[in-house]
Amino acid sequence: MKKVIIGDCTLYHGDCLEAIPTLSGVSDWITDPPYEKSLHDSKNALVRRLRTDKGPDLKGLDFKSIDEIREEFISLAEEYCHGWLITFCTIEGVSKWADVINDSSIKYKRGCVWVKPDCTPQLNGQGPAQGCECFVVSWSGKGHAKWNAGGKRGIYTHNTNSPTRDGRHPTEKPVSLFKEIITDFAKPNGTILDPFMGSGTTGVSCAKLGHKFIGVELDENYFNIACERIRKAYDQPDLFIKRPEKIEQCDMNYLKD
Repeated sequence: MKKVIIGDCTLYHGDCLEAIPTLSGVSDWITDPPYEKSLHDSKNALVRRLRTDKGPDLKGLDFKSIDEIREEFISLAEEYCHGWLITFCTIEGVSKWADVINDSSIKYKRGCVWVKPDCTPQLNGQGPAQGCECFVVSWSGKGHAKWNAGGKRGIYTHNTNSPTRDGRHPTEKPVSLFKEIITDFAKPNGTILDPFMGSGTTGVSCAKLGHKFIGVELDENYFNIACERIRKAYDQPDLFIKRPEKIEQCDMNYLKD
């Protein structure tokens, strides 16, 4: 697996199921894994129907669903996650994640909601549009769960199409959303892992907030986009966030399989 170090972010191009056992010192996992197969199929079918002018195909979801690896992923989290495990999913996917988590030693806590005020309307007018997504919050650390937000409710409201949106990944989440989640859940001096890094939103958010980050991405194109976005985040740091002394170091060696 190729490894690239940018500031306090270490990025791996490879399979997260192979990479996770090689990592150490990770506290919290915050990730947006692939959707369930049913939503993959419906989204890709919709994309095919929308293109009616014989132009280039619109981009669908070009990665596999989470269904076939969910149990293996949770088994790895049992052993290697030492704090919060936060996984985005569809509304229907909350129960699927809960079922697998509840069969493990990890403590399922809550299904939280990301409200999207600027979501796409239901274009065919045959029912309500999907105005939110969910993320499942679980505790994989020792003792009682600890977070930074007191009695705050698990409702997060952020526009999908913010000024910071990159747009090159089909399920990209807002940086502002991930910054709020990281602020609420992550240990101040811990290292955050995103096993399904995609185009790097979690890493960008960590760079902006001064957190250490490890990201793993299987798709080479998305991996390269993540590297680009995280470099840019360090070049344009948030106010009062100290930049790392070493902004970038690339290690092009490959780890053993």
